[in-house]
Amino acid sequence: MTLISTQQQTILDVDQLCWHVHSRVILDNISCSINKGSFTGVLGPNGAGKSTLLRCFYRYMKPTSGVVRYIGDDIQTLSPTEYAKQVAVVLQHTPQDFQLKVADVVALGLTPHKSWLSRLDGNDHAAVQAAMTQVGVSDKQADNFETLSGGEKQRVMIARAIVQKPQVLIMDEPTSHLDVKYQIQIMELAKSLGITVIASFHDLNLAASMCDNLLLLKGGKLVASGSPKSVITEHQLSKVFDVCTKVSEHPQHSAPLVTYYYGYVAGTDHEE
Repeated sequence: MTLISTQQQTILDVDQLCWHVHSRVILDNISCSINKGSFTGVLGPNGAGKSTLLRCFYRYMKPTSGVVRYIGDDIQTLSPTEYAKQVAVVLQHTPQDFQLKVADVVALGLTPHKSWLSRLDGNDHAAVQAAMTQVGVSDKQADNFETLSGGEKQRVMIARAIVQKPQVLIMDEPTSHLDVKYQIQIMELAKSLGITVIASFHDLNLAASMCDNLLLLKGGKLVASGSPKSVITEHQLSKVFDVCTKVSEHPQHSAPLVTYYYGYVAGTDHEE
């Protein structure tokens, strides 16, 4: 199930992916392909399996069955260090009690590229400085990470990912606790990196505006995939989220714009 043109290179290929906890099915036979350089959003209600799917992508969890391939190789056959050079992760919750200066947190992204106990050299320090400048936190480099705002912390974590030099950036609801301004800025920053980005969203309008392609989950199943216009429809939103909506075009870029109706009867479509 290719998300975009088959002429583009597939970077992650997911084939019949399942993940179970005892008898409970969390992911159910998911197959999709994600192409190099694309920005893919993962949508679905709470409990749909979004975070579990991403955890399988970055090897925090091993599928019960099925396979995830990175440029043709089963990711389970790659060494942790080798895979960490290719895939970086930014999570919803930044680390707590991280008693490090901002520059030191960003430098942690170099870990997959350094031997045990090796010191940072001039090129490493230059890479850290460049990443902090790119995300706009160079003026915070000597500050304790714990003193930063939520948006600043997410910028630092993206800077850490930049020095990791990945081909894929996976973001699990990275904007859930941020103000609207920082939600937009963080996702625009991720999009500007020019690498493959896979991110889960609760905000449908943010996902529609930022993403090239979407995966829509419900109950652990992939119910739709493709462009935002093909996935974000009134019928699909009613079926998956059990809400009444009006989907129009955003006045700036023509992406789907979702308006919600209130006082509706759950489970019914709104029709003009």
